[in-house]
Amino acid sequence: MPRGGDPRFGADADDTGCPILHVDMDAFFASVEVQRRPELRGRPVVVGGVGPRGVVNSATYEARAYGVRSAMPTARARALCPHAVFLPPDFARYREVSRAVMQIFRDITPLVEPLSLDEAFLDVSGARRLFGRPAQIARLIRERVADEQGLTCSVGVAPNKFLAKLGSARAKPDGMVVVPAARVLEFLHPLPVSALWGVGERAAEKLTRLGLRTVGDVAAAPLGMLRAALGEAAAAQLHDLAHGRDPRRVDPERPEKSIGAEVTFDVDVVDPLVLRRALLSLADKVGSRLRAAGQAGRTVSIKVRYATFRTVTRSRTLSAPTDVGREIFETAWSLLTAVQPAVARLSDRQATIDPIRLIGVRVDGLVADAVGRQPALGEPEQGWREAEVAVDAATARFGRGAVRPASLLGGHDVRHAGNSPPRRATRFPTR
Repeated sequence: MPRGGDPRFGADADDTGCPILHVDMDAFFASVEVQRRPELRGRPVVVGGVGPRGVVNSATYEARAYGVRSAMPTARARALCPHAVFLPPDFARYREVSRAVMQIFRDITPLVEPLSLDEAFLDVSGARRLFGRPAQIARLIRERVADEQGLTCSVGVAPNKFLAKLGSARAKPDGMVVVPAARVLEFLHPLPVSALWGVGERAAEKLTRLGLRTVGDVAAAPLGMLRAALGEAAAAQLHDLAHGRDPRRVDPERPEKSIGAEVTFDVDVVDPLVLRRALLSLADKVGSRLRAAGQAGRTVSIKVRYATFRTVTRSRTLSAPTDVGREIFETAWSLLTAVQPAVARLSDRQATIDPIRLIGVRVDGLVADAVGRQPALGEPEQGWREAEVAVDAATARFGRGAVRPASLLGGHDVRHAGNSPPRRATRFPTR
């Protein structure tokens, strides 16, 4: 269904009983890069890791025409489209633009449920008096996003979340699809079974073996057949979705369950100092994101992926929630030394470490921020958290990289793990 070309589901279709919108930004990361580099407009642009193990995060539609897709290895993308412009991601910028876009949504309705940086559900039931019918609201959103951010988005307008998300997918790029309440089954039943939430490759294979290739086939199938193939819970869900039923409400209070960061090394790492610096950088990043979100967490976990692709995770629950990068780092480092005892011997060049491909840090068990937390006995009144908050302020003013831990600049002894506030290397831009 190309970009809402079918008039039954186009922008002028009947939107009665369609209070749910799904707004999805088009090729978001790549589009943000093109917006701030107008000379790239019309060219294939790929955003992702630029190293030999990089992965594509986003690609313009010009690049997609060559088969480039998200989550594809960058090396494969280069082979498919060697003349594309390859750019590293700038997540700080993408978050900034995302906040501006989400504010446009919240100017329309408080019932906004973000799913990621580039998509959200909206319930516009209460916005009709001010802004008109749902399809009119969708047009208004698309116009404001284009005028204020120079970006395009695709919108699905439907009776429920499932149908709205299907609509936005079929509106891409830069389009709108309305799924009228009276035509839900006309819209839904010709689609392949893979359109149903929860149907991945394996489930699709099972359904196809049963002769169920379309959503309509699933809707007509006996529930017992679905149970035998997929189990009780999955069968009940697919049966409801195949009939266009989705009772979930738009939840504007969906909290983040965890905040994390990880890095895939271009070359497998066996140097303890490199691992320590990487872990410190990741912990700093996680702490900064926690503070920006006004949250703190009690459980710190690490992920280690070896050159063999064997992946190990470890976690530890703290006595109190934290949003302090240094505390996160110290916990993560102790977890890593438990997994790989040799990394603790930083000065021992003979230490044997299994080659590590990827390392990550995550904080779970999020609660409201730790500003008012009770200091531990003997803890100084001014310490790591205050220093990191000051770094946040400098970063907001001068940009990321203006202030960093000295050990991340290279040539410094990172073995020091005392309790004094951090020594920071400051690089303020000249006026």
